[in-house]
Amino acid sequence: MHLTVHRLDEDRIPDFFHLHHADNDAGWCFCVAWWVRAWQGWSERTSLQNRTLREALFRVGQLDGYLLYADDEPVGWCQVGLRDRLGKLMRQFELEQDPETWAITCFLIAPDFRGRGVASFLLDAVLNDLEQRGVQRVEAFPKRGGNLDEYDLWNGPEAMFLAAGFVVVDDDPARPVLALELG
Repeated sequence: MHLTVHRLDEDRIPDFFHLHHADNDAGWCFCVAWWVRAWQGWSERTSLQNRTLREALFRVGQLDGYLLYADDEPVGWCQVGLRDRLGKLMRQFELEQDPETWAITCFLIAPDFRGRGVASFLLDAVLNDLEQRGVQRVEAFPKRGGNLDEYDLWNGPEAMFLAAGFVVVDDDPARPVLALELG
């Protein structure tokens, strides 16, 4: 299996939707959870509402992530961009404005590729690219707990971030904030 990671661009949007599909148990969210104003009403949103929001984000140039490919098939996604663009994230974690800090907010790995280390491969590639682009600080917001299932890992597992060198900067027992200084 040959793995590659590519920054999302307009030519890769069809691959984003190919991955965010019901066959991958991902045909509802379309990675817009942090883009809606509040959690209230989130579970009542439809797949069409979420896809429409994602399409609107793409139309305004919000190509906010990276795709992981296995032998040219999209099998993973990581949403990452400037942290302050996500008002709901800022409010939930009571973060102070910092226009230079980036955030890794979502991961999706196709079911057949879970538990095989590809999320760590994706994270490493994302961090390498961010560093080459001059990003100095990146944060992550995983769930914490002993009974997490695969649906709790949409922000990425805490252990993966710690293994990549992130440190805990807000030690909330349920949702810590992790940070990594690059460069």
